[in-house]
Amino acid sequence: MVVSLSLRLPSLTSLFSPVTTTTADSLRRRSPAFLRRSRSHRFQSQQLPRPLFAARFSSAQGTAAAETASEEQRVDSNAKSRVNPDRDRVITPRSQDFNAWYLDVIANAELADYGPVRGTMVIRPYGYAIWEAIQEYLNVRFKETGHSNMYFPQFIPYSFIEKEASHVEGFSPELALVTIGGGKELEEKLVVRPTSETMVNHMFTQWIHSYRDLPLMVNQWVNVTRWEHRTKPFVRTLEFLWQEGHTAHATPEEAEKEAMQMINVYTKFAYEQAAIPVIVGRKSRAETFAGASMTYTIEAMMGDRKALQAGTSHNLGQNFSRAFETQFTDENGQRQHVWQTSWAISTRFVGGIIMTHGDDAGLMLPPRVAPIQVVIIPIWKKDDDKVGVLDAASSVKEVLQTAGVKVKLDDTDQRTPGWKFNFWEMKGVPLRIEIGPRDVSSGSLVISRRDIPGKQGKVFGISMEPSSLEAYVKDKLDEIQSALLEQATSFRDSNIVDVSSYDELEVAISQGKWARGPWSASDEDELKVKEETGATLRCFPFEQPQGNKTCLMTGNPAEEVAIFAKSY
Repeated sequence: MVVSLSLRLPSLTSLFSPVTTTTADSLRRRSPAFLRRSRSHRFQSQQLPRPLFAARFSSAQGTAAAETASEEQRVDSNAKSRVNPDRDRVITPRSQDFNAWYLDVIANAELADYGPVRGTMVIRPYGYAIWEAIQEYLNVRFKETGHSNMYFPQFIPYSFIEKEASHVEGFSPELALVTIGGGKELEEKLVVRPTSETMVNHMFTQWIHSYRDLPLMVNQWVNVTRWEHRTKPFVRTLEFLWQEGHTAHATPEEAEKEAMQMINVYTKFAYEQAAIPVIVGRKSRAETFAGASMTYTIEAMMGDRKALQAGTSHNLGQNFSRAFETQFTDENGQRQHVWQTSWAISTRFVGGIIMTHGDDAGLMLPPRVAPIQVVIIPIWKKDDDKVGVLDAASSVKEVLQTAGVKVKLDDTDQRTPGWKFNFWEMKGVPLRIEIGPRDVSSGSLVISRRDIPGKQGKVFGISMEPSSLEAYVKDKLDEIQSALLEQATSFRDSNIVDVSSYDELEVAISQGKWARGPWSASDEDELKVKEETGATLRCFPFEQPQGNKTCLMTGNPAEEVAIFAKSY
């Protein structure tokens, strides 16, 4: 049966952001010509130019400024001038307009495209491959810690959402509602899943009867819909992908241990896989998830020094189990409400990887999440050299693939080697191997690192001997992984300012930095900071300084320091 959905959608006239002629022209100049040519037929009937990608995702930073940098012929991909020799691709410098740079990278690196509904996105294969790398790692960790994957329905009765008062209050502005099904008005409105605590509790109530049924620990990989008004691809869209874990326990101690365990899993992933040095801590009461007793978070500093909430773990206490009467009979025969947790990480993390490591040339991917770790570029001028070069390149590919390295051989002859250098650099591939006729003769090759520009990142004469090549490549990939984390950590630490007064906090925030200082003030004072500076209390870090502290706002004693920052 085909089901007709009647959603609360914006009017058709608001689906397309207005774009002035000047802005549209500047965006068109930045849009990659090779993408415009290959897709031009898609937009002829709709009369939607490619540059609307940037316009359709509104953000606080506004539309991008026009790119004015001149283009120069580029010989080496790691040269100072990062411009495509075929003059196809232009990326706005990060320092000029961070938001425009971000959108350019997503378009040029073929990570995502916009959907027909304003604020939605299509995740393209390369972008989805990064998400798959995140999934693969976390799936193993989830199962190692005793969780099982399953699936809950996308449509949730509206009455479920209403059962937990703070939950419905927190999510009501973001809900998408289904009112018509099969051509008929529904007896009860259905909510398109914004999160699944209510649906999970409804089912847990049917599955949990005795202490022998506990703990119950599940996870699902699904899509979520939240009707956001200000959107940014990967970071904040109407629909996004995530995993959400849900657990039920017999005691509050078990629930707290679980919530802490899962935020530690996320922290380990951020540091070891994504090379993002997050700060892990506890959310303030005002920033706690709607319906939770406690929310733990990992906060990441992006390249523009804004904070990104990259993952959360919630101790739900008994809030949802009391609302849904999710009970069990304990060992003494007494009926008790279960203690619960929920925790999630989403495709927002892909945006975090882009904004943490990318540079003016495009993406810079940590090897452990890169869809392609090594790209091989064969180089020849004479047809007599072609077969020998391609054979050598194929042999190198086979050696690395056998060793478990994710490798791509770009043996197409429609583009020049210089174009390929730029293209794969822009897509963030950690290592590039170049093989030419002289390399074949000498049994060696050239390797360039994505994270080190210029001649410093290029090494000649690397042996093609399988064991030697395998060891060298794996060692360099590990070096790149460590270097990216070290660089991001240095950037983060240099942009966190310790403050002891509200005036100092205001100055730090006005300079675009994070402010860290003692805090024991009220929710009202926290709101005042947000209204006057645009910064929010990101977390109370788990790592706290020793000694007596005085609240920066009230002058009263404070037990903890908090971090304030502007955020996505």
